[in-house]
Amino acid sequence: MGATTGHDPAAAVQVSGTIRYWAAAKSEAGVAEEPYLAATLAEALAQVEERHADRPKLVRLLGHCSYLVDGSPVGGRDHATVALTEGGTVEVLPPFAGG
Repeated sequence: MGATTGHDPAAAVQVSGTIRYWAAAKSEAGVAEEPYLAATLAEALAQVEERHADRPKLVRLLGHCSYLVDGSPVGGRDHATVALTEGGTVEVLPPFAGG
C-alpha cells in the first residue's frame, strides 16, 4: 500500500496524504494540516514552499524542522530518498526550547 521501497524514489508514483504542522510551524503555516500529492518527502516540502511562498518565515523554518513520516523519524536521510505512502502523514516538528 503506497510508495515502493528499494526503487528510485524519483520514479515513484505520487500518493496523497496529510502534512501536520506543530508549534511554530503551525503558527507560521496558518493551518494545522493540509494535503500533499507527492512521491517523496522532498516533493511534499517543495509543494509546501510553493503554496506558502508568501510566508518566508515558514519556508526558512522548514530547513530547521524534524520530520516524522508515518510515525518514523526521518533523521538525517536525504528527503528525496524518503518515499511517502498513500494516506500517510508527514509531521513537521520545529525545534523547541529545552529539547
